[in-house]
Amino acid sequence: MGNRPSPSPSRNLGILTVLVLAQFMGTSLWFAGNAAAPEMEVLLGETGLVPWITSAVQLGFILGTFGYAFFQVADRFSPSKVFLWSAVAAALANLSLLFLPMQVEVLLGGRFLTGVFLGGIYPVGMKIAADYVEDGLGMALGFLVGALVLGTSFPFLLQALDWNLSYPLLFAVPSGLALVAGGLVGFGIPDGPYRKKSAGLNLRLIPRLVQNRNLQGAVGGYFGHMWELYTFWAFLPLLITFLTKDSLTSATQSTWTFLVIAAGGISCALGGLISKKVGSAQVAMVSLVGSGACGLLLLLLPEIPLVAVLPFLLLWGILVTADSPQFSTLVAQSVSPVHRGTALTLVNGLGFGLTIISIQVTQFAAGFLSPNQFIGLLCIGPVVGVFLFFSSRRFSRKNPADQGI
Repeated sequence: MGNRPSPSPSRNLGILTVLVLAQFMGTSLWFAGNAAAPEMEVLLGETGLVPWITSAVQLGFILGTFGYAFFQVADRFSPSKVFLWSAVAAALANLSLLFLPMQVEVLLGGRFLTGVFLGGIYPVGMKIAADYVEDGLGMALGFLVGALVLGTSFPFLLQALDWNLSYPLLFAVPSGLALVAGGLVGFGIPDGPYRKKSAGLNLRLIPRLVQNRNLQGAVGGYFGHMWELYTFWAFLPLLITFLTKDSLTSATQSTWTFLVIAAGGISCALGGLISKKVGSAQVAMVSLVGSGACGLLLLLLPEIPLVAVLPFLLLWGILVTADSPQFSTLVAQSVSPVHRGTALTLVNGLGFGLTIISIQVTQFAAGFLSPNQFIGLLCIGPVVGVFLFFSSRRFSRKNPADQGI
């Protein structure tokens, strides 16, 4: 499998373009429930559903990625076909909410199952990119993760357009896009020239991956990033309301939410381009330190002038995501090509596990702290991530033989 001739640069570019488009469409499922949450709260007579909806998707994604990683699905089977069937299953799980009796348990269950099958879309998409690119993987993953971020922001764009869209459309449109995404990848992208198929299920693989010192450094930084990212996104509408003193219309608030999240998608792509010149590690560290500084400023400043609120949030939105594809690049580069799919899937699952803890801790802190305080405390994640990244890399340089696999 690894000896196939490499496609021409133009064909490679076409394949990666299709993959980026499919990643955008497939991951638009991620925050579909969040966009529909206000209407869901009215229909169900509940409040505070956003953290629970977000956590349900994250928990599903975590368990899904653990399953994909444990059985080494993306390394043992065609990644394109794994992407296809995962996209179909995720779309159907999301669509099921339109046909089942609407209850809180049904809503959370549907979002949970959607998350399970997203585990075969996001990390597997990165695996497919790694199978096509050796040099410049950081750039390729920058565009790919940027597509995920744009997909995440898409439901908020639908809200911002103020078309009075009801929740059926907010669920149906992303589901339809996911079905198209599965078809594009499953039938349009063959296995890459650098793919090396796993010989079979290796139950000792995950313990051996844990011993890889280079992998540990990338994972430490990634975990610090993940502690901050999804909690920032989940509480972003609340933060906007707080910083603007509830002076925005609902449509304007959704527009701001879309812009802040979407800015991160653009920064992922730009960070990928920059990584070709300075390396993935430098881009990741600048982004992680910068986003942590934004959280610290929010924590320390008594008030942000209204005219500076959107620029500040845009800057935070840019910095909070640009490190993600670069940490994933470092993960992919720290293991053998035959194990990339499993490593990427496992690390993604563990990272998203942290998001549930972060969201729930932040929700708890919201009971006795103001939004600028409990959201500003997210800076703890980047601080710890920077420490783990550099401490592991120093150990790795001192013990070059202790690299695992």
